[in-house]
Amino acid sequence: MARAVFFEWEAPEYVFEKKGSDWYWALGIIAVAGMVASILFGNLILALLIAAASGALALSTARDPRTHVFRVTDEGVMIDQNVYEYEHIISFSMLEYIDPELPPALSLKTHRILAPHLLIPIVGPDPEELYEFLADHVEEGKHEESPVDRIIELFRL
Repeated sequence: MARAVFFEWEAPEYVFEKKGSDWYWALGIIAVAGMVASILFGNLILALLIAAASGALALSTARDPRTHVFRVTDEGVMIDQNVYEYEHIISFSMLEYIDPELPPALSLKTHRILAPHLLIPIVGPDPEELYEFLADHVEEGKHEESPVDRIIELFRL
């Protein structure tokens, strides 16, 4: 059965900020210092973990963000082909940022274990119309930025 799509837009999964060579040098120095300290304290596993984590971080910050297709349908919110049905969404909130460069965001809290909190940038549809539509289907809640979101913003990840 086809879903009735009320809102649809495309947006990158996060705001991409190109890292300069200074950022990678700082990451490398911190990683090497952590590995040396771990080896001096006799913790080889931690040194290997630091090396793997810093390598993964360097690779993930170098790639461009994927573009996702977001849809609000009669059944729920879709991100690409994943459907978050209204019955499984605990609450929603519309977030606006002080920085005018950042688009407003739709924050969803869900019952899913692997995706309990979704932050969806709203690029295209009118946020007020989207709010009015979602208010008829899902309870509104007060959502704050999580500590993880703040750390990501602080380190420009």
